[in-house]
Amino acid sequence: MTDPLDKAVSIPPATLGEGCLSRYDPAALTPENGADFDGAAELWRTLQQSTEVPSTPQGDDPA
Repeated sequence: MTDPLDKAVSIPPATLGEGCLSRYDPAALTPENGADFDGAAELWRTLQQSTEVPSTPQGDDPA
């Protein structure tokens, strides 16, 4: 990338499928094109733990 004008251009990653089924190729997603998902698994676990429904509703003590 020696041409300074290249920095202003965004090149999307390759896609798979056509029409409604078109999606980015997971193999083509890299940190260089903005697909850095290092913390995604930890974030997913945290969100799942915080949204778990308790077995007894809070404030409704049956006793």
